[in-house]
Amino acid sequence: MRSLCCSSLLANTLKLYCIKMKFPTQRLYSLSRTVHHLNTPRINPRRLHWNSAARPYSTLKRFPLRTAKPLPWKVEYYPHRNFILARLATRLLKIRYLVLGSAVGGGYTAKKTYDQWKDMMPDLTAYKWIIPDFVWDLDEHINFEKIREMFSDAELAKFLPDFDKVGESLNHLKSLLSPDSAENSTAMKASDSQGFDNNGKQYKKVSDKDKAEQLQEELLRTQLKYQRILERLEKENKELRKQALQKDDKGIHLRKMKKSLIDLYSEVLDILSDYDSNYNTQDHLPRVVVVGDQSAGKTSVLEMIAQARIFPRGSGEMMTRAPVKVTLSEGPHHMAIFKDSSREFDLTKDEDLAALRNEIEIRMRNSVKEGQTVSAETISLNVKGPGLQRMVLVDLPGVISTVTSGMAADTKDIIFSISKAYMQNPNAIILCIQDGSVDAERSIVTDLVSQMDPQGRRTIFVLTKVDLAEKNLASPSRIQQIVEGKLFPMKALGYFAVVTGRGNTNEGIDSIKDYEGEFFQNSKLLKTGMLKAHQVTTKNLSLAVSDCFWKMVRESVEQQADAFKATRFNLETEWKNNYPRLRELDRNELYEKAKNEILDEVISLSQVTPKHWEEILQRKLWERVSTHVIENIYLPAAQSVNSGTFNTTVDIKLKQWTDKQLPHKAVEVAWETLEDEFARFMSEHKGKDHDDIFDKLKHAVKDESIKRHKWNEQAEDSLRVIQHNALEDRSISDKQQWDAAIHFLEETLQTRLRDTESVIRDMVGPDWQERWFYWKSRSPEQHVRNETKTELERLLKINEDHTAYLANDEVTTVRKNLEAKNVDVDTILIKDTWHQVYRKHFLKKSLNHCNLCRRGFHYYQRHFVDSELECNNVILFWRIQRMLAITANTLRQQLTNTEVRRLEKNVKEVLEDFAEDNDKKIQLLTGRRVQLAEDLKRVREIQEKLEVFIEALHQEK
Repeated sequence: MRSLCCSSLLANTLKLYCIKMKFPTQRLYSLSRTVHHLNTPRINPRRLHWNSAARPYSTLKRFPLRTAKPLPWKVEYYPHRNFILARLATRLLKIRYLVLGSAVGGGYTAKKTYDQWKDMMPDLTAYKWIIPDFVWDLDEHINFEKIREMFSDAELAKFLPDFDKVGESLNHLKSLLSPDSAENSTAMKASDSQGFDNNGKQYKKVSDKDKAEQLQEELLRTQLKYQRILERLEKENKELRKQALQKDDKGIHLRKMKKSLIDLYSEVLDILSDYDSNYNTQDHLPRVVVVGDQSAGKTSVLEMIAQARIFPRGSGEMMTRAPVKVTLSEGPHHMAIFKDSSREFDLTKDEDLAALRNEIEIRMRNSVKEGQTVSAETISLNVKGPGLQRMVLVDLPGVISTVTSGMAADTKDIIFSISKAYMQNPNAIILCIQDGSVDAERSIVTDLVSQMDPQGRRTIFVLTKVDLAEKNLASPSRIQQIVEGKLFPMKALGYFAVVTGRGNTNEGIDSIKDYEGEFFQNSKLLKTGMLKAHQVTTKNLSLAVSDCFWKMVRESVEQQADAFKATRFNLETEWKNNYPRLRELDRNELYEKAKNEILDEVISLSQVTPKHWEEILQRKLWERVSTHVIENIYLPAAQSVNSGTFNTTVDIKLKQWTDKQLPHKAVEVAWETLEDEFARFMSEHKGKDHDDIFDKLKHAVKDESIKRHKWNEQAEDSLRVIQHNALEDRSISDKQQWDAAIHFLEETLQTRLRDTESVIRDMVGPDWQERWFYWKSRSPEQHVRNETKTELERLLKINEDHTAYLANDEVTTVRKNLEAKNVDVDTILIKDTWHQVYRKHFLKKSLNHCNLCRRGFHYYQRHFVDSELECNNVILFWRIQRMLAITANTLRQQLTNTEVRRLEKNVKEVLEDFAEDNDKKIQLLTGRRVQLAEDLKRVREIQEKLEVFIEALHQEK
């Protein structure tokens, strides 16, 4: 190529000289033969140092440069002008080497460009003999600008060569030497067909096809050789780093270990994963999102990157049911740990690997809500080990095309929404996994990825199961079309082909790596150039993904930090304007404050005075049992004809009541009293310090504590004995107790009388005053009731000592009297009305008897001897009153000594349970104030951790 170029250039240059000098052009032979000099007359003829006819000039010979003599500044006129011009032309011809050198000097400039592309061109050093060696240094000794200035005279300038033409010739030479030129390709093809040995003889070379195959095989062998060397060096480096980390790990308990860069970044992502949904749109921090069709090999690729079989495996069924965030980092030991756990799984032990896979599966199933198949809750896992590439990956559930039996109806839509939520992050790196063993037309994920990243600026395409694809595909060129991005509509930053095993779930990582390397070493896809060496193996994929991840992190992390800084300013401004006098307490801090207040209020129960407890207990207990005492004990006993029968009836009924109902009723009253007092303390307004934000939490704690609290089962048995003994006592020791019993009896009777009158008033309707003054009227039923009441009252006036029951003939008499007044009434209505009328009559009679008994204590002391007055009802109510006092005192002691402490323990347990339940706290502590404080805390924490991460990132640079 260069011989043709230099011959053409030299011939053109000499022809140009001869035309301008008006001399005949001599025959120009090839540079491989002798170069004959022009036979022209000279002014000072002398023999040359070499004979052009006898000594041929060869380009392999090198002659010393002759010093050019300076021309006189003034050229005089000679009479023989032709002779002078011939001499001048002869001198000018001496610069032909200079012209040739200038041409090659331009080629030397092109040589720098050639060096940049020499890896893509065949070796051209065999053609270097065409240009003499000394011409490469001419540009250092000759200044063409000075030559141009020396021959600036118009008379002489026309004899000089056209330097523009020379420049064009040099550009032509440069284009010929360029590997991109079509002429160069032609010249190379022509020159490759023949060559010269060391003796100058020609020999036949191999064909282009054979040479290309040889070069391809040699390139593949070289790549594999250096790949093995690289793996060996990486293995040695891994061992050295492991030893260094183990040495550094010895002082882990003596000093605080500095967190790695990827751990700092992972903490930020963990906080963002728990961040409130209102601000999720600002989470644009990079992470590697692993997406693909179901059973496409996503998990296997992730395991190869993590160098451990850490995920549950299944054949054809959905195993990834929730996003799994895996943070890879370097460490002395190959181990894994969950974010919310302290247990470390040794990934070099099979039993720990099985336990880790089981734990991941359990966490996935627990995160799935009832009636669902997949969950959006993220499981965070940290994997450390020697030689791991630092990055954060998120393994998503596989995309499905059909919802099968056993799946929720919305499973497909939920998977799509989860995948889109992660991929719509503009800084997320999408690792698109495609199964190479199935038809490309069946792919679903490629369309989804092309929608989220149409330009392919953050997508890396991975073709899995290439071994099966090469075996099954009739046209291997489809694999080449896939990895070149020509088959799928999506675009990507890079394309990779990997093999992740033979399909055996028990196969180890090392065995898979060996199989992958052996396959690609013998694969026709790599030998024929369909795949490039840098596009295969999970090792190269891991390096490429890690580089892309950190490049994206460095480009976007500061922008995200500024975004959170602006958010923090907005939130702080809102807090200052709305809650200027309150501290910024988040939900956990508010819960701790409420917890302390609740515990203080529980402690306040122990400060209640015994008198207060007993008064409350006695009043509540009587309210609970008074109806039973009046209706089932006192009224039946009062129908007795003598005091003996009265006392016998009372004793029997009191004994039955004490054995069956009274102790249980007393315990219920005590428990309700404790609950009411506890609620009163918790709901008591604290004045200015009262914070109504805790009301819902306190109410829930109170209800749950009461629900868990159970009274001591032995309390009823001991209480039964005490109550029975209290009711057996009939001895009233002094007048004061007698008067207290009468007062208690009167209050009870008056209360019952008011209740009875109220019932009768509702039964008969308004009286004549209400009808006249308030324009009220009676209903027909009330009119009948009123007429019946009047007839029954007339009956009681006739016989004030009437019994509590009406005889049948009395009922008939009342009904006929009413019928005479045109009032139709039935027997049931008469008896129902009689019950209330007689009750009122009996209560009034009993109240009158109480007044008579006020002076009856003297007769009582004499056992009512020689006296017609009998006050058995007063003695009954004294017994009941004393029983109430003794029961209240017993319950008070049990409350203050046992139950209050048990309640306090229950409250503490409930508070601890609520503290561990974030959903419960979110449910009970609500409002804009709580949410604003939560957002402020999260944003500050994220910003601070981002600043620490950015500082560490700059230090690593």
